[in-house]
Amino acid sequence: METRRTTVRDVRRANRASLLTDLFHGGRQSRQELGDTTALSQASVSNLIGEMIEEGLVEEAGLVGSDGGRPRALLRVAPGFGYVAGADVGESRVTVELYDLAMSRLGFAQIPIATGAAGGPDPESAAEKLLEGLDAVVAEAGIEKSEVLGFGVGVAGVVDQSGEAPVVHSQTTGWDGVPLGRMLRDGTDVPIFVENGAKTVGQAEMWFGAGRGARHAVIVMVGTGVGAAVVMDGRSYRGAHSNAGEWGHTTLVYGGDVCRCGARGCLEAYIGSDKVIARLAEVTGQEPDPKLLNRVLAAQGELEEGVAEVIRQTVGYLGAGIAGLVNLFSPERIVLGGPAGLALGERFLPDIRDAAARNALRHPYSRTRIDLCQLGPDAVAMGAATLPIARLLADGGLPVTAGPAPMSRAAHRRSLSRGRP
Repeated sequence: METRRTTVRDVRRANRASLLTDLFHGGRQSRQELGDTTALSQASVSNLIGEMIEEGLVEEAGLVGSDGGRPRALLRVAPGFGYVAGADVGESRVTVELYDLAMSRLGFAQIPIATGAAGGPDPESAAEKLLEGLDAVVAEAGIEKSEVLGFGVGVAGVVDQSGEAPVVHSQTTGWDGVPLGRMLRDGTDVPIFVENGAKTVGQAEMWFGAGRGARHAVIVMVGTGVGAAVVMDGRSYRGAHSNAGEWGHTTLVYGGDVCRCGARGCLEAYIGSDKVIARLAEVTGQEPDPKLLNRVLAAQGELEEGVAEVIRQTVGYLGAGIAGLVNLFSPERIVLGGPAGLALGERFLPDIRDAAARNALRHPYSRTRIDLCQLGPDAVAMGAATLPIARLLADGGLPVTAGPAPMSRAAHRRSLSRGRP
């Protein structure tokens, strides 16, 4: 096989990507600072920044004093260069949000969806309501749909990115090879990105939250489903076929309780919120209300004996599951999130850490920090909105077939539609 040679265009794209990524994650910086952090020459920085300012991708945003010279202009990624949408496909509703490139939320929509034959969300209904939600947030923000650089969607299960459009496999929701990417692309010209919901939250926490600054981390999500996003050396680990991160379906108890996936003894069968709520309902005599766990944990004073035992067991199972992640990946940081994960962590984080310490190897555990997510329990849509931003940064704001002419927003939107996250 002939090896592709690196061209001048490739180098230009890589240098622009380096500058753009540094500006996005590092905040406002001068040209001098960008030269220091990217190791590019000042001439290269000036030329490339000049291009991106002409394109509207970068803008000047204030001045900073220098040692005895003229004040230097501070630069930033222009918030209004384009907009990104993100969505969370839940069990009974979709949530859609719209952001500018400063990650200021400009639109929000939440729409119920029908239940499918397998008990999970109906794929056709989900696709229809996702597109409806996209229209709603664009209208709320008062922008043109052509200004939307991409629409990221977070879903439960494994997302196969190997074909022309993402396909979703989720035993727990009954989605067996659902071509969600194609279904959405058939209904809009906005570029579509589909990813596992835990991975979208993981990216958001690594960029803006509790994972910021770590190179090796695992972000775990505990809700009705249980998943994880694994980051190794600063890069998301997907596995050979995008299956990595199904932490909830690792076996905790051989031959144990039946999980939603059909197997026995999965971690999700012991710490998934539906299972915990069912146990709490049994010991309290209350209805298995989705808010029962939060209500119990928010109560003042000591927990009732039966409730305390359910929570103690759940914390123990969660700690044991986290210990497995410590032993397998030896991360710098484990970040606990999701609705149930945060509810448990806000009150029992020391107990969760103790349970993890009892079950993990001492040396790797001593080098791991366990923290709570900082972006809240419902960060899937926000995380999904980072998917088109990641593509923008990786491409340096250039279309896939880069030419000498500056790129318009519409041209960049077309280039995104040919790529995948």
